[in-house]
Amino acid sequence: MNNESSRHEGESLLIIGAGPGGYKAAAHAAKHGLKVTIMEEGHVGGTCLNVGCIPTKTYVHSATFEDARERMAQVVPQLRQGVEGILSHPNITLVRGKATFVDDHTVRVGDNTFTADHIIIATGSDSKLIPVPGIDSPNVVDSTGLLNLDSLPQRLCIIGAGVIGMEFASVFHRFGAEVTVIEFLKECLPALDSDIAKRLRKQMEKEGITFNLQCGVKSISPVPSPVGETCLVQYENKKGQIESIEADVVLVATGRKPRTEGLNLEAAGIALAPNGTIPVDEHFQVVNCKSSNGTCYAIGDVNGKQMLAHAAEMQGIHVVNRILGHENGIRFDVMPAAIFTSPEAACVGPSEDQLKEQGTPYECHKSFYRANGKALAMNESEGMVKLCTEPGEGRILSAHIFGAHAADLVQEVTAYITLGATLRQLRDTVHIHPTLSEVLIEVN
Repeated sequence: MNNESSRHEGESLLIIGAGPGGYKAAAHAAKHGLKVTIMEEGHVGGTCLNVGCIPTKTYVHSATFEDARERMAQVVPQLRQGVEGILSHPNITLVRGKATFVDDHTVRVGDNTFTADHIIIATGSDSKLIPVPGIDSPNVVDSTGLLNLDSLPQRLCIIGAGVIGMEFASVFHRFGAEVTVIEFLKECLPALDSDIAKRLRKQMEKEGITFNLQCGVKSISPVPSPVGETCLVQYENKKGQIESIEADVVLVATGRKPRTEGLNLEAAGIALAPNGTIPVDEHFQVVNCKSSNGTCYAIGDVNGKQMLAHAAEMQGIHVVNRILGHENGIRFDVMPAAIFTSPEAACVGPSEDQLKEQGTPYECHKSFYRANGKALAMNESEGMVKLCTEPGEGRILSAHIFGAHAADLVQEVTAYITLGATLRQLRDTVHIHPTLSEVLIEVN
């Protein structure tokens, strides 16, 4: 432990929530001498490990629905055990139960109260349901409910073409379900470059997934059936006409909302923003907490800044560094994201659409998987890379990619953007042949 860290040894940190942001922050703090109490009312690992990223990826990489169920039952407990191992550090105390604020420095769990020098709120998010009649029907599920199904639905209707909706559409179609996606916006994946998003959707349509874009769901009604109750989803199409589709299961994938219910934030002087998030500053410090020395922070989904597991992790590390007085070079404006459809899609930095809207000068450079030797050898010729740079092959501004291993390729570009590198520097970097990464230096 260095001298700077030892100065903070014995200071106390209380973390509410043991998801990716919470447990990573706890481990980082404990390593540097802080005394950590972390509270969790459910399973450690949070949504990501238990009912989100990890279970979904076991489905993505499984051949059948039955295989996916079996692998999920093995992988999730194994990783959860790993998190519990991390939280067994001598400087960490894991408290199981629902946490509520008593004041800005005190939190209660059951009959016990805990006081700390610093508090981090890392409670994550819940599924956000749309307010339409029938949303509480038995066959309507969120992502957690879909993962808990015992059998594969023959017909699956997905409301929402964001990341969750698109990933489940891809997976359940591959398992053999008939999949229909209803989306209110004119294109899927609004955070992705529209050119990339359209190409991905077209590829999924070619494989047999039906998309109804610019359609608003009006109601969901139970329908009696000889083999069990189904659902009738009524929606208004872009021409204003009412149409309907019958499905065995309806997945509502219309986003997520911060999980703050029952925290008694008022006792700590914390007021929520109109969208339900906890307002924070650039260091994730709660901006309206009544604490005079500003020692309350909110990280991850609950602050609504970047609702990604890896964003929560890095926010937690940044907060702990700030408590310790350590500097770091984390750039939260350079945040990669991936969609694990088939093929994958991933991005980092603004899309070309956003650069146009902002009036930012840029040049667009493209390349295609069909010209890449490794892609052809893998029989993965469907894919495209779009890099945006400052004019004259200047600094790389963004990368939006769809195709095999898009997430891995975007991760490489993320490093270049973080370091302020140019397209020339990317091209001057030797890339192994044959690899998919060569598509990055083949852009023109």
